[in-house]
Amino acid sequence: MTQEIYNKLAEFLDELPGGFPRTSSGVELRILQKLFSPEDAELTLHLTLIPEKPRVIARRASISADQAAVRLERMAKKGLIYRHVTKNRPMKYGALQYAVGIWEYQANNLDVELIKDMDVYQPTLFDSQPWDTSPQLRVVPVGKSLSPQHEVTSYEKAEELARSHKKFAVRPCICRKEKSIIRASCGKPLEVCLMFGVGVDNQIINNMARRIDLTETLDILRKADESGLVMQPSYSRDILWLCCCCGCCCRAIDQYKRYPNPNSLVASPFQASLENDACGGCEVCLDRCQMRALKLLEDKIYLDKTQCIGCGLCVSTCPTGALSLARKQTDDRHKLPRDYIRSVLQLGRARGKLTNKHIFHLFLKSVVDRVLALTAINS
Repeated sequence: MTQEIYNKLAEFLDELPGGFPRTSSGVELRILQKLFSPEDAELTLHLTLIPEKPRVIARRASISADQAAVRLERMAKKGLIYRHVTKNRPMKYGALQYAVGIWEYQANNLDVELIKDMDVYQPTLFDSQPWDTSPQLRVVPVGKSLSPQHEVTSYEKAEELARSHKKFAVRPCICRKEKSIIRASCGKPLEVCLMFGVGVDNQIINNMARRIDLTETLDILRKADESGLVMQPSYSRDILWLCCCCGCCCRAIDQYKRYPNPNSLVASPFQASLENDACGGCEVCLDRCQMRALKLLEDKIYLDKTQCIGCGLCVSTCPTGALSLARKQTDDRHKLPRDYIRSVLQLGRARGKLTNKHIFHLFLKSVVDRVLALTAINS
């Protein structure tokens, strides 16, 4: 019976936009068993992508509303489900996809065994096919790499993305925390994962992040550039988070490197350009590049554009101006959704999971269950 509930949970998570594919080794079930108790797994099956009050979920699970409220809040604090926070209104809870989602909420719960299981699962979890049309992350260039002649929209500049919000938080990078547990730290800054807007409250409640202001947010972005970190916000114009990533620890960048042509895979409006005659061979850019797109050949730098993801780190410290950013030709595959909800819907459709019919039935079921739960209270 216990094994059956984890199989059901795996199937449930795979129906969510981010997916949770099965493996022949069963490593994904080992991960679920570490994160979810059988009771938590069973209750999760009664959630949907639409945040709902405990009494609605309680009716589906055949438990009391009070019991559901306690259990759901405990699960939200463990980062297993989504908590919808609205000022002066009751909490609502919904299903949370595994990645980006549940895994990133485990920054305070990591151990060697869990990290090693995730290492094994990572190549299966990352599917380049839906990522090719609807990724969960994108790359924006560091500010110093952009010159005045670049026509840059506000959602292509990290600083402008930050300035468009009023609520900010910062948390430790889970990828560098993982690596520091299993080997020596790479030495890059740890507390650089930024959260914005509605993405802030859950992190604060779960003691995963600390609240900061705009000034400190901009200072973190500046230090990230100085430290050679790639800036990866959520795949939407109005962002919920911005990760500052290194090539030695970041799971996303690690997966990019496994792909034969990251330049075509990663959602980025720019790519580096090299003027060979201007290169002085100082090699500063070699350490800055997180994708191994730059190599030294006969005292000159060689740029492999297929490996470049347009982060601008090589450009911002090139003393001769030999490296610059060039805008890619228009690519319709990476038209940014307006917000994160639309981004999630787009990802679900790319995986064949969220058709219009499915969304309609999802909303209809939620409305009916809310009415029935309210009727039960009043009867």
